Formats: sequence, C-alpha cells, structure tokens
Amino acid sequence: MRKLSGQTIVIATHNKGKLEEFAELLAPYGVKTKSAGELGLPEPVETESTFTGNAKIKALSAMKGSGLIAVADDSGLCVDALNGDPGVYTADWAGPSRDWSQAMRLVEEKLQAAKATSPEQRKAQFKCTLCVMWPDGETRFFEGVAPGVLAWPPRGALGHGYDPMFEPDGGAGKTFAEMTHEAKNALSHRGRALEKLVAELL
Repeated sequence: MRKLSGQTIVIATHNKGKLEEFAELLAPYGVKTKSAGELGLPEPVETESTFTGNAKIKALSAMKGSGLIAVADDSGLCVDALNGDPGVYTADWAGPSRDWSQAMRLVEEKLQAAKATSPEQRKAQFKCTLCVMWPDGETRFFEGVAPGVLAWPPRGALGHGYDPMFEPDGGAGKTFAEMTHEAKNALSHRGRALEKLVAELL
C-alpha cells in the first residue's frame, strides 16, 4: 500500500487559501507541500464536466510539471434550487478576476429569481473530489460533501470563495467565513475528502 507520510508533494493549485488549507491538514503527518503556483507551473484548462475529470486534469499537469506526487482537488458549490449550479463552474461565476462578491451576488440573484427564500429552499452542498497521482501514473480519488444552507447577506471575513454565504449543517448557524480554520476543516467538503485520503494513504 502506497503512503504519503514524509513525502514532499505538489498541491495542484494557484489559490493561496486552498494551499493553506491543505498544508494545515497534512502537516501533522510529516507531509511537505509545495503549490503549482510556487513552482511556476501553468494552470491547465479544465475541460471536463465533472469534479473527478477536472481534478485528474490538474493532478496530471502538476505531476508532469514537477515530477512529484500530485494532489489536486476540484470542488464547487451545488445549489439545489439552481439544479446543482454553479457546480463545476463555481469559479467561473466569479469572472476572470475571481471576484467572489460578484459570484455570491449572482447566486443570490438566481435564488431570488427562483423564489427560494426559506432555508428549506436554499439548501446547497459543497462537493470536493481529490485526485492523488504518482509519477508512475497510479491514481486514487477521494470525495467529500458538506451540506448546508445559503445565507444572505454574506457574513465573516475568514475563508475564501463562497464561504461567507454558506452555513454548514452542524455549524451552529455560523458561515464557513465566521469559523476558525479548525472548525471549518472539521465540517468542510475538503476536510471530509482529506479524512478519507488520510485513512488510506497516511
């Protein structure tokens, strides 16, 4: 059984917030992390229509560019009242400048247009697929889901992306952006996918 303990791996991201989450979650296992951004690797074009497909594209690009074991995630917000959107297009809704305030406003406008005003009508899930790829091509996938409801207006200054409008189940009414890293990691889609990775590979 292959293990990641004590290895240096590349996290296939240019997102500082995402890298910090991974580094915090993996540090206790002696795993050193570098990001694709730090290594000057390009961001591959995500052409798949699933989280699994896009995670694999990113892992393959980072592995080939670095020669290291690569861990990539593709994750997104799936809103029930919007037929699962934005889903794999979660980042695209923030536009080329990655304006998350704009992205959150767009989600809220669409919810209002759908007359989704009660908590029951505003259910959503953050979903994450992790892909681990070794230089010889062996590949593993791990999935995590964080269910919750969407709040408005956004609250909190921590986290990133849609965190200020997402209240996870079990979060005592706080948004992800109002939680400490530790509290968020215990409930987040990425944290849950990483728990599965840790159980198998660390």
